[in-house]
Amino acid sequence: MMIREMTQKKCTATVAAQRLARLACAEGNTPYIVPICYAYSASRLFVFSMPGKKLDILHVNPRVCLLIDALETRHQWKSVIVDALFHELPDTAELHEERLKAWALLARDFDWWEPGALKPQPQPVAAKSPHVFFELEILTMSGREAVSETGNASQ
Repeated sequence: MMIREMTQKKCTATVAAQRLARLACAEGNTPYIVPICYAYSASRLFVFSMPGKKLDILHVNPRVCLLIDALETRHQWKSVIVDALFHELPDTAELHEERLKAWALLARDFDWWEPGALKPQPQPVAAKSPHVFFELEILTMSGREAVSETGNASQ
């Protein structure tokens, strides 16, 4: 097995092909990391969430880092690090089209809403859903991949 740097093209292809990431944000000097499901489009990741600690932190510090992996075997994998900037997509007239785009991209997976909507404890019933759509504007991306000794990476 060899480890090598990935091109930007391969990084983008990996991010576009995956749906699960680990999102790291920070409150002061304390890091916080959670899994998220996302949809990729034009250098942005679209995400759905319910209110909670993650969004509280992102409202104060919008800089995030994501880890996106594509694991085929222990010796054949890809891993991409994404630095991004959080932008909430509130339910306003000016962001209506962007929210529809986020919903349409996320809805390509039948269970797209579950990771962002399910909580470990029962939630009170609300008259209006407090769900949040947001986008992560990709600032930089880098990646590494493990390949066989012959140098053939999976496509």
